[in-house]
Amino acid sequence: MEAGAPYNPRTVEEVFRDFKGRRAGMIKALTTDVEEFYQQCDPEKENLCLYGFPGEDWEVNLPAEEVPPELPEPALGINFSRDGMQEKDWISLVAVHSDAWLLSVAFYFGARFGFDKADRKQLFNMINDLPTIFEIVTGIAKKQVKEKSSVSNHSSTKSKSNSKRGSESHGKYSKTMQSKDDDEEGMEEEDDDDEHGDTLCGACGENYASDEFWICCDICEKWFHGKCVKITPARAEHIKQYKCPSCTNKRARP
Repeated sequence: MEAGAPYNPRTVEEVFRDFKGRRAGMIKALTTDVEEFYQQCDPEKENLCLYGFPGEDWEVNLPAEEVPPELPEPALGINFSRDGMQEKDWISLVAVHSDAWLLSVAFYFGARFGFDKADRKQLFNMINDLPTIFEIVTGIAKKQVKEKSSVSNHSSTKSKSNSKRGSESHGKYSKTMQSKDDDEEGMEEEDDDDEHGDTLCGACGENYASDEFWICCDICEKWFHGKCVKITPARAEHIKQYKCPSCTNKRARP
């Protein structure tokens, strides 16, 4: 854990907040910071672990020396299999182990601070409402959202791509729909808002919010919070073709 006073969440809400912070950090490592994460997992080094912290940060480091450790430990030696697998398969494997570690930490706190059956059920349901890290890095979460949208929304399944094309002249970014030239456009915009409401950020895994700036990758067509990929509306105006960090890194690596 981070240096400083021990952080011990004691209520269901506090444990869930801890879970979300650690989860966001690990998602960042496996998506927007994947190039840095890849480089840090050198197979020539000793057993390494991927840690997520409540402040939405991540770290690749050696396991804790004390036995037993203060918290459950992540999967050990994730660096050893890096060069023996396809990168996407290796990232997916790390994601699965990361999901398991997050659950173990959350329910460690639950056991330590005496959560009863109702508390444990509430905590699990709150966690289960979020897509797993594995679902995010493999794109399964996005596929599930599309399937859900196709059932609940009578608009064309291509409405999202149409809205993306319609915004190409504005740097391919998505904001709250404001212009309504006629009734027909207004109806289309409402359908877009409904569909975007189920959209998940490809970096942090959180849902779409109409008051936040979003941008779509032209390669993988995943949507991202501007803040997650460090893109502002002003900068987006000058981007002709946006590539998310993951797609940029894939094309950059020989």
